[in-house]
Amino acid sequence: MIVSLVRSLYIRLGLKGITGPLQSRSLQHDFAPRDPKAKPKRYTYPAFYDPYGPRTPSADKIIELAERIAGMPPEERAQIGLALQDRLRHPKMQSISNEEGMDLGPQGKAGSHKVEEKKAEKTAFDVKLEKFDSAAKIKVIKEVRAFTSLGLKEAKDLVEKVLVLLKRDVTKEEANDIIEKIKASGGVAVME
Repeated sequence: MIVSLVRSLYIRLGLKGITGPLQSRSLQHDFAPRDPKAKPKRYTYPAFYDPYGPRTPSADKIIELAERIAGMPPEERAQIGLALQDRLRHPKMQSISNEEGMDLGPQGKAGSHKVEEKKAEKTAFDVKLEKFDSAAKIKVIKEVRAFTSLGLKEAKDLVEKVLVLLKRDVTKEEANDIIEKIKASGGVAVME
């Protein structure tokens, strides 16, 4: 009874969006009204963000050494790491290799790191229709329907596009079979 009376008062006063008294921000305990004359706060951000905080300035010797290293030719820069390893008596890094034999780590000499890539033999091929004889269009459509399981209209639209992908990710034998069938019906298909 009281709830309906409150709702009717809200509706009469034009506050249809408010369905309960606690939805008004002024009745909530954590609400602090903003001063209407106050200007918005402007925050100043640093020119760049450094997550590690301020750093101590580098010594002049370090800056001079870095400039000398940067000015060296690449061949000499490659030898710096090995010379430091020997001088500081760090253990030599061992190369890590996986089961396929691809080397994943350094081989001791900084300039002679070569990765042998095995070219994997392609196992999945795509068959594309390049062209067909206009007199043999119906035969080509029938062949396309046979191996794609498309309807007559879809197969006709596909064949009319010419230079279109007929079948994707098929084995080499299946691709050769499809190419031979298309060739026998009067079309030209290629395997990619």
